[in-house]
Amino acid sequence: MSDCDELSPELRAHLSQLLAFDTTSRESNLALIDSIADYLEKLGIGVTRVYNQERTKANLYARLGPAGNGGVMLSGHTDVVPVDGQNWSVEPFQLTERDGKCYGRGSADMKGFLACVLTALPSFVGANLRMPLHLAFSYDEEVGCLGVRSLVAHLKASVEKPAMCIIGEPTSMQPVYGHKGKVGMRCKVHGHACHSAYAPNGVNAIEYAAKLIGKITELAEPLKTQCDERFDPPYSTLQTGVIQGGSALNIVPQYCQFDMEMRYLPKTDASKTFSALQQYAHHSLQPLMQQVHESARVEFEQLSAYPPLLTDPQSEFANWLSQWSDNAEFGTVAFGTEGGLFDEAGIATLVCGPGSMEQGHKADEFVSVTQLNRSMAMLNNLCQWMSID
Repeated sequence: MSDCDELSPELRAHLSQLLAFDTTSRESNLALIDSIADYLEKLGIGVTRVYNQERTKANLYARLGPAGNGGVMLSGHTDVVPVDGQNWSVEPFQLTERDGKCYGRGSADMKGFLACVLTALPSFVGANLRMPLHLAFSYDEEVGCLGVRSLVAHLKASVEKPAMCIIGEPTSMQPVYGHKGKVGMRCKVHGHACHSAYAPNGVNAIEYAAKLIGKITELAEPLKTQCDERFDPPYSTLQTGVIQGGSALNIVPQYCQFDMEMRYLPKTDASKTFSALQQYAHHSLQPLMQQVHESARVEFEQLSAYPPLLTDPQSEFANWLSQWSDNAEFGTVAFGTEGGLFDEAGIATLVCGPGSMEQGHKADEFVSVTQLNRSMAMLNNLCQWMSID
């Protein structure tokens, strides 16, 4: 390996420390947040924690540089997906370096970027910044962009809101201007149980759930006619992912639930699709169910949602990011980010970070040393652009 393909000791130390925290979304992230906060405070950077209701998790917000509105925000999530059931050849919550790759859960998605930001901070602190630098590190992104919402509310209420945001999700350092939005929904079908020998006296929750799933397949078809070739696939999608129901073969099932999701293009109204499904459930199916038993019903519960992102790739911000990242090949990604929420808050947002989602969420997740060093180069270019000569 050449010198340019080696990690600096500072970057290695930060990445190693971040990977050592098990911040799977079901766990607390407070130990990691406290570690980052201690580091920032030693650099003279004030920190704000925005906690969840139970105070078991927190977002971290910080800013440095001159007072006032504007500036650039660097954003990333601190949580990672589980390693349960995956066959890892290395310890997932420990940095392992091998053949120019850095292994560990979250190395690509997205603690590699966070480590780069922490490594670059002394340069920003030592620079004569002409605009503020903001840091926004969130919790529970992997389970529906849940934590960042309170952080967005904090930013919207601030008199010193950033003008631009770079989210360091793994894009192989390609600038990204767009992704689809997502809605996750759970349907609960309450039937009426009886012995299967007298099946007509019961309300079969699984059978009615199947009718609803068939309706979902039907509603997905017209979505394919509204295309935007900038995305892959180029249309909105609707699918059922999980189903549970029944207790025994000789009992008409009393309950069935299933989870569905819609990933929709910008400018698509996802509520119309879900409204059509709910109308079918409540006006076509539920009356038939209640003819057999009055307690039978269908309920819907939203599990998660985040808006799409679509930033103008010809904007001044996009032009600057192409210079900082040394990459003018803008594109879109299939996965979602917190970008749409920042954009809705009036903060122009683009996505660009080290590593690839091809490695994210898998056993032996890794980010290459080359990608991390390209991220460091982008942050160094950003620091120079933000500084007064």
